[in-house]
Amino acid sequence: LSPQSIVIQVPTKLTLSVESPSDYNKVMEQGLFASNPKAYRNAPWWAALSIQLNYFDKVNSINERAGGVSMKPWMESLPRVYDTPFHWSDSALAELQYRPMVEAVTLQKRLWKKQYDSLASSGSVFGSLITYEDFVWGCETARSRAFSGAYSGSAFNPIPYATVAALVAVYLGLGLGTVEQAANGAALVVCGSILKDFVFPKLLKVQKYVICPLIDMANHVGVGASGNVAFEYFADGFSLSVLEPGVSQGSEMFIQYGPRNNDQLLQYYGFVETNNVHDVYILPPLREWDIAALEEACGRKVGPGRLEKLDRAGLLGRSSDIDSSISGNTEAANDIGGVVLTRASGIDPAVIQALRALVSSDQEWEDAGEAIGNFAAEVSPENERAARLAVRRAMELELESKPTNMDEDKGLLKVLESRNGVDVEEILTVRYRLEKKKLLQEAIGNMR
Repeated sequence: LSPQSIVIQVPTKLTLSVESPSDYNKVMEQGLFASNPKAYRNAPWWAALSIQLNYFDKVNSINERAGGVSMKPWMESLPRVYDTPFHWSDSALAELQYRPMVEAVTLQKRLWKKQYDSLASSGSVFGSLITYEDFVWGCETARSRAFSGAYSGSAFNPIPYATVAALVAVYLGLGLGTVEQAANGAALVVCGSILKDFVFPKLLKVQKYVICPLIDMANHVGVGASGNVAFEYFADGFSLSVLEPGVSQGSEMFIQYGPRNNDQLLQYYGFVETNNVHDVYILPPLREWDIAALEEACGRKVGPGRLEKLDRAGLLGRSSDIDSSISGNTEAANDIGGVVLTRASGIDPAVIQALRALVSSDQEWEDAGEAIGNFAAEVSPENERAARLAVRRAMELELESKPTNMDEDKGLLKVLESRNGVDVEEILTVRYRLEKKKLLQEAIGNMR
């Protein structure tokens, strides 16, 4: 396949889509929420797409918007079972050896159950037609197959422009006004169309989520995608086209779902990418770090007032308590303000800033006016070295706290992958925690 060639083109009317923060869908509202349309309109995008999926799967497979096309063949092609952490036991989740993922899945389960209960108790027929298991299936399908972007309005509609052109011709032909007046009227229509399709959606921060049949079957690769999904404004559809340098015969075409880290890939897609360039590691918040161990590693003592100032600045994070609230952000949740480490850029610069202040000498602290903001840049070579040694030691302690080390995981993964009939859950678990440890080890090596 040569570059720029279109492999698949799907009309918009055949897709499932949701606009966030509020979606208006008469078919869903009348079919499942006639007595309380707001229950659907106010649902999160993944819940709204789950409702649409279940409607075509359980209630009515005919897509009237697409001219009476049956969605049944596509619905039957969708997976019915997902092997994601949502379905794992607590003991299996613990084997991931990564607290943020355990917390994220716990929040996900609570949030999805709460959302279903809210929809089922809305005074509609939804609860009698769609079970919680159906709803979860729809949510998982939506989370793993939908793509999103800033909503850019509807597709190109030539009717307003043709109408304006005809009116201008009549206006001038009958001598009802000047050319300038006709041009001004036409310009207003064109500007209004541009505002509606491009400007207002961006100002209102409208996000659109789409599941596109057939295109949704393309698999993900973090780097080196050979295909690209795009909305065709003038064709009113979505296309899958070939990127440079093309796709050779017999090769699979991959797309990129976005800069997904392994937390997102495992939680919602059920796989792990080796050496994922977008991967992250969330260390415990600074308030949970072993201060005595850091002092020993950097050869400095934490002086009075430092921790209090960091706490007031919100740099210490907070204690983990997933029972305190149900967050809408369930992707490897970091509500506790853990220290974020990325493969692409390393440790969060704000953490280095905090450590500079934390391990500062009395003179450095005084020279900075006891202000955390004045530690945004290096204050001295000695302070910088102490801060980096402290961070390095914190990461070493995190790695040492794991029940298994990297060599043990590599050996176990090799054994599991060589056996027949091994549960995919076991392989994913070891592969995931090994990737996390590799990321930590890389960061430790870079923190010198």
